[in-house]
Amino acid sequence: MSAFETFSQLHQNATPLLLGNIWNVHSARVFEASGYKAIGTSSMALAQSFGYEDGEQLPFDILLQLAKRVTETVRIPFSVDIEGGYNRSAAGIIDHIQQLHDAGVVGINLEDTVAGSSRVLQEASAFQKTLSAVANHISRNNLHIFLNIRTDGFLLGMPTALSETLTRIKHYESAGADGIFVPCITRPDDIREVVKATTLPINVMCMPQLPDFEALASLGVKRISMGSFLFDKVYEHAGMLAKTIATEENFSALF
Repeated sequence: MSAFETFSQLHQNATPLLLGNIWNVHSARVFEASGYKAIGTSSMALAQSFGYEDGEQLPFDILLQLAKRVTETVRIPFSVDIEGGYNRSAAGIIDHIQQLHDAGVVGINLEDTVAGSSRVLQEASAFQKTLSAVANHISRNNLHIFLNIRTDGFLLGMPTALSETLTRIKHYESAGADGIFVPCITRPDDIREVVKATTLPINVMCMPQLPDFEALASLGVKRISMGSFLFDKVYEHAGMLAKTIATEENFSALF
């Protein structure tokens, strides 16, 4: 079974796929050694690890080089978050996806918001056209890549987040998405409605009020991401250790 086939199958199991979100090659190795079945980039964690802000500020060339090195280093399937596609045209987004596919990436996250001074939700039918062009290119060229589409109604805190999400899921499913990612959804009733709205696997993300994995499985969730939360916790701990070393003037905190 190819890495793409393995990755696709991991979205069809009764137990949700727990995705390890990486920010460099070493973190990819850590997740693989810890028994994770697949990994994906966290756009925020990756950008911050290179000294950039989230929102397509990290140059695409750096993202591509990181992807190449990860696929050379680990054996588990690897997916890449390209945010809004690093381009506003379908042709530009397709070019970036093609490059990542050629580097060995088996999954892509593409979102329906565009980052800037504020995050703007694209008009649903316009994004659907872009997505259709992307999905058609993948199909025509027999690219082995899982197209996970992120919709940001809940992330933006919209009062109509649930109804907006349900409407957009239908658009994106008909356009050729392989999966739907709904970050910041946490209420079990909302998750249940989203799962019921589509045959596509639903992806949720770590949040303080997110139900545990067993509950998510019972709701029908198929993929769970951690976003930048582990990255944040790692560096919070590193900062505490660094301060302790300087304060205590010894390295006992490291042992």
